[in-house]
Amino acid sequence: QVQLVESGGGLVQAGGSLRLSCTASGVPFSVYSVGWFRQAPGKEREFVAGISMNNGVTDYADSVKGRFTIFRANAQRMVNLQMNSLKPEDTAVYYCAGRWSIIARRSDMYSTWGQGTQVTVSS
Repeated sequence: QVQLVESGGGLVQAGGSLRLSCTASGVPFSVYSVGWFRQAPGKEREFVAGISMNNGVTDYADSVKGRFTIFRANAQRMVNLQMNSLKPEDTAVYYCAGRWSIIARRSDMYSTWGQGTQVTVSS
């Protein structure tokens, strides 16, 4: 059974940085893709970034490109999301999700989800 667990959320001032981690168990990581999504109050869940664990290919939403970096640590079965230059509009619950295929931007294409971690950026 695949499980994903997020960690690393918190409160930070605008312009600051946070690193989120997603640790997986029960999956051959090398054939998996992991995506980070976020959901702010009253808004739909949106794609943030994704990475293919097989070849390291990445994809980013335009709103975070140049500020966020997604990277893998296969030995630790972990995917990290480094978030720099944070803005108040980045405030949301962040989720990692996994699927047995290439990166996708649609949340309904992911079969496994973590419990989420809150990120709050104050102005």
